[in-house]
Amino acid sequence: MPQTDQFTTTLNLPEPVANYVRAVNTGATDGFRASFADDAVVVDVNRERSGLDAIMDWAGADIFGAHVHFDVLNVMERPGRTIVTLEIDGTFDRAGLPDPLVMDHEFKLAEGKIVELRIGFGRTP
Repeated sequence: MPQTDQFTTTLNLPEPVANYVRAVNTGATDGFRASFADDAVVVDVNRERSGLDAIMDWAGADIFGAHVHFDVLNVMERPGRTIVTLEIDGTFDRAGLPDPLVMDHEFKLAEGKIVELRIGFGRTP
């Protein structure tokens, strides 16, 4: 089963979220870019990036430059939000980070795109 099908069928992820996870795991920057609306906002542990160019700069350094890989641990729906708990691996500096590194990615979607992504520790119960 192709990875996108696995994410959307088995894990029941909305298509833009499945595309985001797949793009990160395969290093597909074009797929990553296509997951986001032009005016999207990403808040990564209180660091905000607004607009597609700023998001791609962030992703180039913090995701693709660090060869990040996600393993989906949990998916939860809340009104207007999809919260995906991910175990994160890669070649980034792990000093001061928990092991394993588990973070919540909270997505707000509109018109088939990610319009807001909030990344942080321990949002889900």
